[in-house]
Amino acid sequence: MDIAILGYADCLGQGFLGAADLLLMSRRMLESKGRPEPYRVVTVTHDGKPFRDGFGRMHAVDASFAMLDACAAVIVPPFLCNCDDLLPPAGDLNAAAGWLRRQHALGAIVTGACNGVFLLGEAGLLDGRRCTTTWWRHDALRARYPRADVAWGASLMADRRVVTAGGPLSWIDLSLHVIRELCGAEAAKKAADFTVVDTVPSTQTIYIPPGHLTASNPFVLEAERVVRQAGDAPLTSTQLARAMNVSERTLHRRLKEATGETPKHFLDRVRFEAARMLLETTQSSVKQLATASGYADETSFRRAFRRYAGMTPGAYRSWSLARRGAKA
Repeated sequence: MDIAILGYADCLGQGFLGAADLLLMSRRMLESKGRPEPYRVVTVTHDGKPFRDGFGRMHAVDASFAMLDACAAVIVPPFLCNCDDLLPPAGDLNAAAGWLRRQHALGAIVTGACNGVFLLGEAGLLDGRRCTTTWWRHDALRARYPRADVAWGASLMADRRVVTAGGPLSWIDLSLHVIRELCGAEAAKKAADFTVVDTVPSTQTIYIPPGHLTASNPFVLEAERVVRQAGDAPLTSTQLARAMNVSERTLHRRLKEATGETPKHFLDRVRFEAARMLLETTQSSVKQLATASGYADETSFRRAFRRYAGMTPGAYRSWSLARRGAKA
């Protein structure tokens, strides 16, 4: 089985070489005597020639598009960009998009890390699929590919052999996901243990600045204000719609358009952000935080917090303190 790592102008060399190295190290760990190697790692560009990454370093590759038949999987690393760059300034993007589309049609798992997901969008592979990208590219991805179902803050999404992940280092999660799909869960666990990385992607939500989604949308800003002003009083989606002077249907539509969330998920996220801030700035108990954030009981608060943060409230407080100490 061939696992191809796509190289292209301005891509992050770390993502390109890192994915190849992680897969090669893992393959060595998974090899057994008397059996063929579980997969082959192939670096590729459209013409097989070396390319220059986003920091100006040259990288040689193993093959061109024409030299590879059907791959088992393809990993697209992220690229270095300015805030206004939706796509890398490479002349081979159309060729790359066509090749990705063909590989998927032939049965390959096609994956994209961070803003490398945009290359999958250019190939038409995001249409009608659940996908994600790094949080600061979420709005741009939704705007450029309106037929994609973009999940806010998700770490990794897999939908019919198209796998997307957020964050410049998410090629690690994608590499392990590919091993899991091709070689099984036990192989992925062995690979993760050998390379000393987590098998489960961490959530992006704990890194997203509070209120990021409201910055450019007055309706969302007002809805968030209503939720925060409610404080410890229970608030339903019906009550939120009434406070916003819209129908529940309109509330659902406008929140879905602006944030990709249902009213219930919107309420939970805003409450999570409030609780996260209190965990960082006060010594209140988890029970007190649950009440202050508008949750009916401590159990539902813990469940919601873990869903968004990927850890318990207590673990988050410890993580936050350690992070602040490291910065000091």
